[in-house]
Amino acid sequence: MDNKTATVLLIEDNAAYRAALAAVIEQSAELRCEAACESCEAALAELEDGLAPDIVLSDIGLPGMSGIEGIPYIRALSPASKIIMLTVFDDHDNVFKAICAGANGYLLKDAPTENIVEAIGEVLRGGAPINPQIASKMLNLFARLAVPPQDYGLTEREKDILKCLVAGSSKKQIAAQLFISFHTVDTHLKNIYTKLQVHTASGAVAKVLKENLI
Repeated sequence: MDNKTATVLLIEDNAAYRAALAAVIEQSAELRCEAACESCEAALAELEDGLAPDIVLSDIGLPGMSGIEGIPYIRALSPASKIIMLTVFDDHDNVFKAICAGANGYLLKDAPTENIVEAIGEVLRGGAPINPQIASKMLNLFARLAVPPQDYGLTEREKDILKCLVAGSSKKQIAAQLFISFHTVDTHLKNIYTKLQVHTASGAVAKVLKENLI
C-alpha cells in the first residue's frame, strides 16, 4: 500500500459487528474507516456528498437495497473504489451475482477480523481475495457452466488442413506442405466447410479460432 493510509467505507447493518470491524480497521496503521453505514442507501448518500474511499467493504444482506444491488451505484459514484463483499452467504447464486456485478473480493463473515483487514490490503495491492470455501464453489460453478467444445467430426487430415489455413497457407501451399494434390485439398475443404457450417476459408479460420478447435 506504499505506506499510504487507505480509506474504507464500511456497509453493515449489524451495529455490534459494524462497530467491531470499524475498530479493527482503525487499529491498522495503513487503514482508516472513513464512514460506517447501516445501509447501501446511507453509503450512497455519503458518496454523493463527495466521499471517495479506496475500499468499500459491504455486507450483502442489508435492509432495503442489497449489497450486490448497490455495486453498480457505488461504481457510478466512486469508480476508483475497490469493492469487497462481506457476507454470511456462500451459495452459488450470490457468489456468481457478486462477481458478475464487479466485486473485487468476496469473504465470509466467519473469517477472523484480522484476516478481513489483510484482505483489504490484498485488494489495494491489486489482488482479489476470496474465501477458500467460496473459491471452491466458484470452480465447481464455472465447471458446470463451461460449454464443452463441439465435436464437428473433423478427421486428422482435415485438422491438418485447418492448421495450414490458420497459418495463412493457400490451397497450393497446403497441397505442397501435406504432399497431396490440389484437387484433394479442395475436396477436403468442401467437407470442412460442410461440417463447420461455413462457406469460406476465412469463415472456417474464424470458427477454429473462436472455438479453439485445433
